[in-house]
Amino acid sequence: MTQHETVLSSVESRETNKVAALDIGSNSFHLVVARIVAGSVQILHRVKQKVRLAEGLDENNVLSEEAMERGLNMLRVIAESLRGFEPDSVRIVATHTLRKAVNARDFINQAKEILPYPVEVISGVEEARLIYSGVAHTNHADGQQLVVDIGGGSTEFVIGKGFKPLLCRSLQMGCVSYTQRFFPDGELKGKSFDRAITAAAQELEMIDGKYRRLGWVQCIGTSGTIRSLFTLCQQDNANGHDVPVTQKSLRNLMKEFVSAGHVDKLNYPNLSDDRRVVIAGGLAILIAVFKALDIEGLTYSPAALREGVLYQMEDELHHADIRGRTASSLATRYDVDTAQATMVLNTTLQFFDQVAKEWKLKGKDFRSMLGWAALLHEVGMQINTRGIQKHSAYILANVDMPGFTQEQQLLLATLVRFHRKKIRTNELPNFNLFEDNAVKRLIALLRLGALLNIKRQEGFVPDVKIHVDKHVLTLTFPDEWLDEKPIISADLIRESVYWKSLDLSLVIKPDITKLES
Repeated sequence: MTQHETVLSSVESRETNKVAALDIGSNSFHLVVARIVAGSVQILHRVKQKVRLAEGLDENNVLSEEAMERGLNMLRVIAESLRGFEPDSVRIVATHTLRKAVNARDFINQAKEILPYPVEVISGVEEARLIYSGVAHTNHADGQQLVVDIGGGSTEFVIGKGFKPLLCRSLQMGCVSYTQRFFPDGELKGKSFDRAITAAAQELEMIDGKYRRLGWVQCIGTSGTIRSLFTLCQQDNANGHDVPVTQKSLRNLMKEFVSAGHVDKLNYPNLSDDRRVVIAGGLAILIAVFKALDIEGLTYSPAALREGVLYQMEDELHHADIRGRTASSLATRYDVDTAQATMVLNTTLQFFDQVAKEWKLKGKDFRSMLGWAALLHEVGMQINTRGIQKHSAYILANVDMPGFTQEQQLLLATLVRFHRKKIRTNELPNFNLFEDNAVKRLIALLRLGALLNIKRQEGFVPDVKIHVDKHVLTLTFPDEWLDEKPIISADLIRESVYWKSLDLSLVIKPDITKLES
């Protein structure tokens, strides 16, 4: 064997499980292949193809031979990606169209000849539950959340809290079926939208009262249809995907569609040809959903049914805190010194709790974000101890972090980037959700937590009294403690200089400036 062939022979690999989930949807087929490592799902491979099975359903719910052949051809493509998988590591679920098709068994029997795995036709409620599982395992939420998923033939609605779905429903309205019904020739007329919205509202009468009574604090949309509508509504928005879609923005988009007059004239760079032909039906449904459920704003999550299936397959991932699981996985993968991280965490949060009110840091999950930054500020040490703050920031900015929004992930990377050394404020990003002063103050607190624990010794940091007044933070150390720690004292003097770039003043008592002479 060559040197290259033997170099990894002594490397001990972590135990991993390789799993796959296939969603046979009414509009698209989605395959996700992943591995489970260190308690985290890592997506390895995706296959997505528009098949539009729902177009093949006639008025008697008979699925056409042409539609079945499109589906079977796609399964032949997918079979290559699943070659070598163990039987219990693959789950295939089929949704609305195969629920409705009276000849679904014909398709399933032919599918068995292509794929050696069972095809489960799941109920609408089970589909909703799995969709919620995918969202809940990848998005952090405080309080109840409403999840809406517009598929090709049905739309699922779930209200849940944490990992528990509380109310699941599936209504027979989807982007393919509604486009066929109300926009059959591709013409986009105002009256057609009105009829489609009214029809969707009639379906929603079965659930709207119960959902509004149960309530939610945030609404999340999933699926390709909502993703496309979300992107189109944000096309002129400089703040990007962190700004929720509103009914007003959807209505404005409908006006643009009507002005275009035909689906062939919807010239949006972010709208694919496959999605363009069914987007009108999805837009009408979403407008009706907003109106019937009185939704103020909707954000988008890429997680959906197939991710929910993956998490259901892996027992060790059930009912774990999403962001905690993400942090734990990163700490494991990057060999974080957990004892040191915990010491920095405790010191940093102790200071935060004493200044939060005066510095107006009570809201926006600041304490939690600061805590995660403290725990993960040394993930870059595995790359190099020199410039660790830059390496850690790069990892946190680019790694997949389920449970954190894009802005939250950027905030973590920013805090870690400036937890030591010079602070270049011109490199601070512009946040949409976090004020500049708040970000600077969080950086200052993390820097203190890391500096005072630089000796990496349990019990080293004494009982420090802290006082804050607007832009000034005063640390009072026990008598003679700093006298015995000349290096720490010098570090604190230098830190007080760094703080000036944050528009903050750091005052140390007893006065240690005399150590400079």
